Amino acid sequence: MAELELRGGYGYGGGGGGGRRSRKRRYGDDEEFDRRPQRRRYEPEESLYDQLKRGLLALGEPGPDTQERMRLLAKRLVDHFDDEDIKSRFVDLTVCLIIEQPFKIPFVSAFALYVNDLQSSVAGQILSRAATKAQAVIDAGEWRELKLLFRFFALLSNLFDGDGVFSVLDELFNRAVDLQTASPEDAVGLELVKIILLTIPYALASPAKGLEPRALDMLQRTEIIASAPHPYSPLVDPYPTDSEDKPYGYQSLIGLLQKQLQDEASRGWELACIPRLYRQAGVGTDGADEANGADEVPISKHTFPSITVPSPVNPGVKPIFPETAFSVYTDQDIETVPKASHIASSLIRDACVDLINILDTNRSFVAKSLINIDHFWAPGTFAQRGMMYDRLRQLPEDQTTWKPEDVAVDAIFSQMFKLPFPEHKLVYYHSVVTECCQIAPGPIAPSLGRAIRFLFRNVEYMDMEVSYRFMDWFSHHLSNFEFRWKWPEWTSELEYSDLHSKKAFIIGAIDKEIRLSFTKRVRETLPPSYHHLVPEAKDKDIPDFKYKNDQTPYAPQARELYGLIRKKAPDEEIQGVINKLHEEAVLHEVEDPLIPSTDAFVTAICFVGAKSLSHVLSYIERYKDHLLSIGPSSEAARRQIVASVVDYWHDQPGVAVNIIDKLLNYTILTPMAVVQWILVDKLGRGAILSESWAFEMISNTIGKVTNRVRQIVDARVQGTKGLAAEQIALVDETLAKERDAMRQLFGVIDDATGGIAVGASDAMIESEGSDDMAEQNALLRSLGDRWQRVFKRKAAVEESAVGETAVAAAVKAAEEEAGKNLKNGGDVAMDNGHAEAGALSGAAENGSTA
Repeated sequence: MAELELRGGYGYGGGGGGGRRSRKRRYGDDEEFDRRPQRRRYEPEESLYDQLKRGLLALGEPGPDTQERMRLLAKRLVDHFDDEDIKSRFVDLTVCLIIEQPFKIPFVSAFALYVNDLQSSVAGQILSRAATKAQAVIDAGEWRELKLLFRFFALLSNLFDGDGVFSVLDELFNRAVDLQTASPEDAVGLELVKIILLTIPYALASPAKGLEPRALDMLQRTEIIASAPHPYSPLVDPYPTDSEDKPYGYQSLIGLLQKQLQDEASRGWELACIPRLYRQAGVGTDGADEANGADEVPISKHTFPSITVPSPVNPGVKPIFPETAFSVYTDQDIETVPKASHIASSLIRDACVDLINILDTNRSFVAKSLINIDHFWAPGTFAQRGMMYDRLRQLPEDQTTWKPEDVAVDAIFSQMFKLPFPEHKLVYYHSVVTECCQIAPGPIAPSLGRAIRFLFRNVEYMDMEVSYRFMDWFSHHLSNFEFRWKWPEWTSELEYSDLHSKKAFIIGAIDKEIRLSFTKRVRETLPPSYHHLVPEAKDKDIPDFKYKNDQTPYAPQARELYGLIRKKAPDEEIQGVINKLHEEAVLHEVEDPLIPSTDAFVTAICFVGAKSLSHVLSYIERYKDHLLSIGPSSEAARRQIVASVVDYWHDQPGVAVNIIDKLLNYTILTPMAVVQWILVDKLGRGAILSESWAFEMISNTIGKVTNRVRQIVDARVQGTKGLAAEQIALVDETLAKERDAMRQLFGVIDDATGGIAVGASDAMIESEGSDDMAEQNALLRSLGDRWQRVFKRKAAVEESAVGETAVAAAVKAAEEEAGKNLKNGGDVAMDNGHAEAGALSGAAENGSTA
């Protein structure tokens, strides 16, 4: 179609039209071309509200004279503010923009200041609505939204009489002290202190004067909490080893903030990265009086809105843990991201992280905003976008070398690798990286390359879960870009033992790639030196049926089972063959005949259903009753189900992981059976701990158990509002049973991995001797230690959420809430505004949902 249009269209030249003349049509050729009347395109006139909305959403976007555009938008709003539609909807939209797009808060605050210059009552409406929303989010324990609203108030400090936002920060600090005094394990108090510390710099970057003493006083008070070690800190350390070679140790986020602000105070509160966008009437761009020596126009002041911090505070629905600083660009000789000691590292990272996690429904907009990050901060904060790394060396010493692409990638990875768990599903962060690459491949690709190399260099010091997430993202990312990577860079790592973290990473990444494509395609992208990691056995879509070989024990019975399963024979016929197999097993003096019969039956099902996951699931469903009967008869036979599935798919372990996951859903397998097979039956010296599929299988299994316990806890908490006493007792009984089962599961994992970590397993003790064995055992101990740390963290996290103390506190809070007379009505107008502003991130473009 495009080619025809370029040639002149259908029939009008370009050889088309069955011999029609191809000369150009000229004015006056009506005798040859009929003039047909064109239907006028109807374009509805844009409403005034839509025009104002478009102007508001454009704040911060690149364009000429930002301040003048703000003034014009403010004037249009003030001139038409008597319109009820604009008065209600536009103010709500403004508040929604504050809590949905953190990058634009300085621009929205400057716009509010311009509105105040023209008519203070209109600005008062915006402040009042923001205060109402702030009170609502405090009451609900929505701390991120509160932080963003406080940032808005802080940037408007010159509008308020008295201490402004500091009056509420005082209350917030008092609640933090109460929480920390009540329990040293409390993390909500840390979150409140973080809000305080992140609000202070914006207050001092506002046009207000004389706030420095209040800021210093607040910093002196927050130091005792910010500098205190937290018992949960080890749970969030991405590099938890004691090795001196690790890139950096645990760095408390609020501890860094405290030091950064103290350093900034010693430099006179430069806060150079925060944009100053407001020019007071009568003052020029350089701060000097404008022509004719005009004095500054006095600003209309407002009383700071009444915002009450309840005691005790609502902890919110999201679990909170201490936060640590994370970066993948710390070992470079050129500083491409702000160093950890600089306040800009926290301010810019905080805004990036909030944007990423708030707008998870529009990854395309998130990616575009991250690519354009340099537009939203003060001029000179970043180096020129897309500048090559080597060219940064040529910049003058007084010019910044911070690359906007590196800052964006760093922020995404900080959330992808966040411990103990990320805020969203990992695939969302994967997709944001992919979108960034598609929008700006030139600048982003080199940044990603340096990040990948940094992570791979330090993979052996990483927390095991972080390294698995890195491997999962790396393989997924390559699958989106034709599996292209400079594999020869890692050729030397192929000489390592399979137990080494780097070699295990390579093997696991290639296996993941094969899952996302097919073996031949992946092998073609690898250098010849890697081909031994992709043996020909992986090319088979349907693995061989081991019972085809007559030398395999019970081969005739297994082949007969295969034939019956393929014909979808009834259970009676299946049982008849299994009985014959049992008889032969007894003749061979097999202690538990159900084990070989289970192996034959499950292997036959895998072989019959090998074409696809849906095929094997259909056969599992057909013979579900028989499979369910195996476990109660023999726990060893139940574990044999796991063994048979993994053995059949040993060349494609990803398929085995999926099938085991489905068998757990059908309750054919128990979580304990899966864990015991891997960490007891197959543990040996511990080599299986280097297999990525084993970590994935155990993690998935634990996830099912913990999700179930949390669901029961939710039911118990909600039960205070409507369940009868006997129903609550039943829920309590179920909760106690499931929680004990969860603890037993964690106990088995801890015992098994702990034995490897200290070298106390029998197999390791027996193998001591040669230097090679000593090196192997050292690697195994490291693997055991890393596994143990991961699942100890998971156990601690679950105890903090579903342990007796946590559940009792949640139930008590629910009972107190149920006993109160809740106020009716609510934030209906705000909800309508939020629903409309839900499309804020897509106003400029049509983004897809992650």
